Amino acid sequence: MVVDVLSEAGGRRDAIALITSEASLSYGVLQEVVDARAETLRSAGMRAGRIEPVEVESDRDGIVELLALWRIGAVPVPLNPALTKRERDDARTRLADPTVPAGTQVVVWTSGTSGRPRGVALSWANLKESAQGTADRLALTSDDVWLASLSMAHVGGLALVVRSLMVGGGLVAAGVFRTEVVSSLLDGDGFPGGPAGRITHLSLVPTQLLRLLDHRAGTPPPDTFRCALIGGAHAPASLVDRAHGDGWPLGLTYGATEMSSQIATAPPALTRSKPGTVGLPMPGVELDVEPDGSIRTRGPTRALGYLGDVGPPLAEAGGWYRTGDLGHMDADGHLWITGRRVDRIVSGGVTIDAVEVEEALRSHASVVDVCVVGLPDEEWGERVAAWIEPANDFDRGRLEAYLRGLVSPAKLPRVWRTEGQLPRNVNGKVNRAEVRAVLGGRGQADRLG
Repeated sequence: MVVDVLSEAGGRRDAIALITSEASLSYGVLQEVVDARAETLRSAGMRAGRIEPVEVESDRDGIVELLALWRIGAVPVPLNPALTKRERDDARTRLADPTVPAGTQVVVWTSGTSGRPRGVALSWANLKESAQGTADRLALTSDDVWLASLSMAHVGGLALVVRSLMVGGGLVAAGVFRTEVVSSLLDGDGFPGGPAGRITHLSLVPTQLLRLLDHRAGTPPPDTFRCALIGGAHAPASLVDRAHGDGWPLGLTYGATEMSSQIATAPPALTRSKPGTVGLPMPGVELDVEPDGSIRTRGPTRALGYLGDVGPPLAEAGGWYRTGDLGHMDADGHLWITGRRVDRIVSGGVTIDAVEVEEALRSHASVVDVCVVGLPDEEWGERVAAWIEPANDFDRGRLEAYLRGLVSPAKLPRVWRTEGQLPRNVNGKVNRAEVRAVLGGRGQADRLG
């Protein structure tokens, strides 16, 4: 589909669309800038329907490039410039002769935190349904101003750009997430002539929230700030409690690239009254939690399919997408995520939830962050392994003694790494596949005897 900026924003020509360090662009001016860039791309040979990998930041140039490709009718495949050369080469190789479903508007890579990323084909209808559902759930209006705080190479960053456009609101484009810059922008500094404390929303993964809370040292956001939408990974209870204590309105969301971002979302009022739930399914989205806790979902935001024909199909019989996550619904119909099936560890016949062990470890003051995985073991089937990001006063002996009081012996880690930062993708999500590879390699971890 050819995207017209003004049309999608309801014709709000004089309303502020994009706020950068250099200037604020109205929707009318943004349309002119996008049209000019689209004409340049056409002159260079870009045509409707072409699959185009493009490296983009969440800044003015990146947003204009994305919108210009859509203005032509091309199919962008956003790539994060922070990717390694090997990752970029791999993506471009897989795009050399792509097979995409009819109606594809954009191809977004899955995060790849548990394995090799796959390209997900999303339609414009998918993106609009997702945007409208979020607008309804969070009561968004054209007065709201979002910070483009996530990479557009991932569905959360892409969705917030489309969402802002759909409601005719403002979007602050500051590029790569930097804690100090984000904190300054929230307080109304950093952009001369900018929104001056008017950022109302931002999307964060838990690690970004943690760093922001550390940087602000208890300082709450301005009264004009309405919601920090937290997703992309499990939000620890201790982190949610800390944010609430510091005066942050949090929304907790659960989603997937294959569902165009959000599957269920708890707005700030629900997150405060019932911390931990991700709330009701998004409008039009169906959820099915099977007896073993496996989550399936379907609805108008479900993607068209995967890029190419490699691997299992996206949807099974009845149109259901199997998320690979585990959870349950409470009596109010609110969803609770308990973990991922691939993160379940079975050791000596005991089923262990990695999230439970992570929560227990994270509750100790000497643990900054942690990732728990299962490693193959000939005797026990699997053994529990933990990579700790330690605080300055870290002592593993004290931590192990503390953990023994919280979890059963079968859940105690048998493999430890207690140095270095956890490997993360470009949006800050822990790369569990890499954690598993490092902890499973000889000489890479400290082992219990």
